[in-house]
Amino acid sequence: MNDDRCCSGSGGVLLAFLAGGLIGAGLALMYAPVPGREARERIGGLAGDLKKKAEGWTGDVKQKVEGFIDEERSVIKAAYDAGRDAMNREKARFENPNP
Repeated sequence: MNDDRCCSGSGGVLLAFLAGGLIGAGLALMYAPVPGREARERIGGLAGDLKKKAEGWTGDVKQKVEGFIDEERSVIKAAYDAGRDAMNREKARFENPNP
């Protein structure tokens, strides 16, 4: 097993930490002593930044998932081929027994 699989939960922890930080920043902006219009503009900017970062994250996650699927597909194919070869050897052994 490679090291990426054993630590896959750390990505979720990091994402939760970042999301909590962004929510905290948004709340800080709402309670800051600034006019409502300025606060809304700041929150809108923060939301735009979050959207851009989320788009980047989804691309990274998609690439990792596709890589994982390709890797597992090759492992399953190799196991299938090995099983088929073993079956053919055994079948040949029973069809043509050596006296």
